Amino acid sequence: MLGLGTWQNTNADECRNAVQTALEMGYRHIDTAQAYENEAEVGEGIAAADVDRDEVFLATKVWADKLSHDDVIESTEESLEKLGVDYVDLLYVHWPSREYDAEETLAAFDELVERGLTKRVGISNFEPEQVREAVELSESGAFANQIEMHPLLQQEELREVCAEEDIEIVAYSPLARGNVFDVDVLSDIAEKHDASEAQVSLAWLREKGVTAIPKATSEGHIRDNWESLALDLDDEDVAAIDAIQTEERCIDPDFAPW
Repeated sequence: MLGLGTWQNTNADECRNAVQTALEMGYRHIDTAQAYENEAEVGEGIAAADVDRDEVFLATKVWADKLSHDDVIESTEESLEKLGVDYVDLLYVHWPSREYDAEETLAAFDELVERGLTKRVGISNFEPEQVREAVELSESGAFANQIEMHPLLQQEELREVCAEEDIEIVAYSPLARGNVFDVDVLSDIAEKHDASEAQVSLAWLREKGVTAIPKATSEGHIRDNWESLALDLDDEDVAAIDAIQTEERCIDPDFAPW
């Protein structure tokens, strides 16, 4: 229910160390992407950790410019080479835009599943209509939809659609890029439990059945996020967070599908 995100972690040493530190602390889910330009460093961190590869749930994403059939295949093979692994546990369509063609792109992902280069197909930043289309067209099915989600962007409709289609939700930017520290509701709950606002946000996501992948580079932040697994929110806490009425999207590129 908790992974390590690596977006914008482009300092080679910091990235390697963060991945190794997280895995040796207990994390087992590591998330990267072609666009992050750190797959090699993520792979080196996994190799350096005192954890067997088959215990690590490793995910990467195919960038929007690489979503034609042949580019999906070729770029994924390159990603595996950079990561230093024979397969990934989850391979996402990073954005349903630019070169994305649902039928052609998802057929290529199905081929990668058949070849054993990925165990699961993922979608990312898909809106409800696109989720349903992907489910219809992918022979392998969509295992997860990775979306921005946090107490300031609760994604109720999208969560309902994914639940109907039996698709997991993975939350990126689960701390709203630090904005959760400035929300009084979260601060009050954090004080009540002697926790941080980050831990409260991650615990709330867990209550919703969502896997969060906060980015962190320092051992202190990696540990603070990890300790959120020990925080149990009560019904009153969850209701108070549910009542936050904002739609604060941190990631909003001009090619987004919404």
